Amino acid sequence: MTHTHDLPGEAALSTGLGSAWGGSNRREFLMLAAKGAAALGVAGSMSGCVIAAAGTKKLDFRDDFGILNFAYALECLESRFYTKVCEAPPRDLRPGELQVLQDIRDHEIAHRRFLKRSLQILRVEVPMSVWPGIDFTSRSSVLNTAKAFEDLGVAGYNGAGTRIRLAEFLTIAGKIVSVEARHAAAIRDMLNPNSRDFAGDDVIDEMGMDRALEPGEVLAQVQKYFAEPYRAVGL
Repeated sequence: MTHTHDLPGEAALSTGLGSAWGGSNRREFLMLAAKGAAALGVAGSMSGCVIAAAGTKKLDFRDDFGILNFAYALECLESRFYTKVCEAPPRDLRPGELQVLQDIRDHEIAHRRFLKRSLQILRVEVPMSVWPGIDFTSRSSVLNTAKAFEDLGVAGYNGAGTRIRLAEFLTIAGKIVSVEARHAAAIRDMLNPNSRDFAGDDVIDEMGMDRALEPGEVLAQVQKYFAEPYRAVGL
């Protein structure tokens, strides 16, 4: 399994956020997040653990595998969204923006594949996606939806992380959420270039930390994008 991402150094991150991004700089910023794919070898630690069988739509948050399946559902939703966008992009996208969206799509697909392979037979089926209220022909609609998904993904990983017991699973979540945060920053800069929206009050708390949402709060916002709702237990 070679689909996780090592964290970029703090100096590289601060340089990326502090610059006046152009299209190429956004891409370089995102590529920093994708470097250093390292095998974590977590599959072996899953033997002997039992949760709901694959094919059900129950997320059991009483164990780590329910949390990983929650993360897998979010990555499926995001990768499907960006794939749909990139297959028929809005005509009013600005130069370089499609390439950034394609880079983000590729990251989300890598996250999805990694979680799928890690969960193996413990993977919970992800319902088909639906897209109420999204106009895929509009740059504004697509980018604002992307911002909502990325912000929600960061908050969701942060909130679920406190429930994870196994250290190697927490490492996985930490690496993925660092990439999701870079996605969120890049999207926000596309919507409001050269601003400091990447650290806006709507996503950063009074302690200077990304906000965290409990899994139930995240599910309440994303259930409408699944043709069949999940049944959550253990919250």
